[in-house]
Amino acid sequence: MAWPKDFGKRFTVFVDTEESFDWNGPFRHDGWSVAAMAALPAAHARFVGHGVAMTYLIDYPIATEPVAIGAIRAIMAQGSATIGTQLHPWVNPPFDEIIGVRNSFAGNLPPALEAAKLDRLGDAIAAITGERPVVYRAGRYGLGRATLALLAARGYRIDSSMRAGYSYAAQGGPDFRGIGNAAFREGSILELPLTTVFTGMLRRGGQRWYDYAAALPHGPGVLARSGLLNRVSLTPEGMPLAQACEAIRVAVGEGTQLLNLSFHSPSIVPGHTPYVRDAADLAAFWAWWDGVLDLFDRLCVRSASVAEVLAAAA
Repeated sequence: MAWPKDFGKRFTVFVDTEESFDWNGPFRHDGWSVAAMAALPAAHARFVGHGVAMTYLIDYPIATEPVAIGAIRAIMAQGSATIGTQLHPWVNPPFDEIIGVRNSFAGNLPPALEAAKLDRLGDAIAAITGERPVVYRAGRYGLGRATLALLAARGYRIDSSMRAGYSYAAQGGPDFRGIGNAAFREGSILELPLTTVFTGMLRRGGQRWYDYAAALPHGPGVLARSGLLNRVSLTPEGMPLAQACEAIRVAVGEGTQLLNLSFHSPSIVPGHTPYVRDAADLAAFWAWWDGVLDLFDRLCVRSASVAEVLAAAA
């Protein structure tokens, strides 16, 4: 879709606000913690200090555990926070499915069960915020054929479940390799894909060359190290600052008007995700944000809230 000229160059930050769990273990109903949420108000204040409007996509444990609820209310009191929905079906009742990899993608569930889980989560969020959520992301990017219609029927306005340039088909999930970075409409739902940028000399045919390389042992790594092609997601998790900054320059230079960034909330505390294991990793996490936000300032790319995005898309 085309954004109004006065919208300018903008970026959003959508946070997968979720419980800590064993990323290498099997999916299970229990065995998780929301302890990392205690650090969220201070992290939010740091972003707000940079003038960033944040969107927190919270799942069922976050919406129902007292410690997490307190943290959500604290960031709402600070302002510059929109609270949306993230569905992790394996921790979100009703539990009528077989827990496993395929059913960790909510869109693979029977539509009636996906709807029931959305309703339980939406009710829990409304009890905290006083209003129904309008922004959604499927955990693990698990969008299904029925998902957008279910969202529209429940008053959602934005979905951000698509990760441009990535495929989860090998695990039974969706394939987003045909999706670009541009926002688009599916009926009444505005789709905001997570931004993925191909950099390097082969970037013009980036997805095609990347798919060729992915079929070879270590193919993408060889292309990245040679400077020919690199696939960069705009996240501090596993993406070095220099690569992210190059990707932002490429995207802005090629006319991308809205960049969508993301991270997982437990990464703000060491030891809760594979991306931030210790104090050094946490320092690198915040250095990444300092560097990226400084670059946005220099490129005149401004933060956009959910309300501003919806107003511009109207």
